[in-house]
Parts: sequence; C-alpha cells; structure tokens
Amino acid sequence: MGYMGSGKSTIGKSMAKKNNLEFIDLDHYIELQEKQSINAIFKNKGEIYFRLQEAKYLQEILHSKTNFVLSLGGGTPCYANNTEVIAKSNGISIYLKAKIPTLHQRLKNESSNRPLIASLNDEDLYEYIGKHLFERAPFYEQADVNISIDGKNIDEICIEIQKQLH
Repeated sequence: MGYMGSGKSTIGKSMAKKNNLEFIDLDHYIELQEKQSINAIFKNKGEIYFRLQEAKYLQEILHSKTNFVLSLGGGTPCYANNTEVIAKSNGISIYLKAKIPTLHQRLKNESSNRPLIASLNDEDLYEYIGKHLFERAPFYEQADVNISIDGKNIDEICIEIQKQLH
C-alpha cells in the first residue's frame, strides 16, 4: 500500500517475480470485473460507487486466494474499513512510504492517467499530494512493515522488503 506514484505496482510485480508468486493489481482486477477502466468508473458512476466495488473486490481477493502479492489502489486502505480487513487477513501489509517531492516528481508527468489528479496544474498537484498524504498517512502507517522508498531503486526497495519479512 501507499500513495499513488509510490511504486506499488512496480515493486509488487518485482516482489512477486522474485518469490515466484502471483501478482494481482487491485485496480486492474476491478477493471476486469467491471469491464471498464477506473477512469470510466469514476466518470460514469462516481467515486462512491468505485469505493464500494473496491472494498468488495478486495475482500473477494483476500478470501479466495493464497500466496500472492497484491498491489492496492492509493485510496484503498482509507475507505470502507479496508484497513481492518487487510489487518485481519493472513497477509503481511507493506507501506511504500514516499515524501511529497518524490511523489510530485513521479506524478506530474502522468496525471492524465489518474482520475483524482487529472485536472490539476503543477502547483496545485504539489499541494494536493501534501494534503492527501496528510489525510491518508494514518491509514498507511497501520501496515505491518513501513519502507521508505525515497532515493532508492527497485532492487534496493525489494531487498529492504525481503530483510523486513525475514
């Protein structure tokens, strides 16, 4: 788990490959089940509908599969008691923690692909990330493991996660 742009999918895929596990991206799973993109769901049905479906599919995955790496959406832990659902699962939750400048640098060039920030200019994006991160951090910090990702490459982050897990 972590804020958008923290590398959840990238690190998740790498960890799954290194450990010979299935990788599941929750947003991608939702898109397959709903037969439309996250952007389309937000546009056509709204964020409340999306968050309800997200909670439903999170529980579905956690209760139906074993031995996998799951990348959550940035907001997943913050809604519908999802943090509690994650904590009660048999898995180990990992927070990929990034500072605002790192997230801003990563997100400023890909905002059009992300419905919550698509309409923001550069200055507003920085402020939005800061405000959002402040609101979401208490949820993220409930993870079993917290990993700082600032200034680290994929391999360094994966090695640090492996050390924390053993």
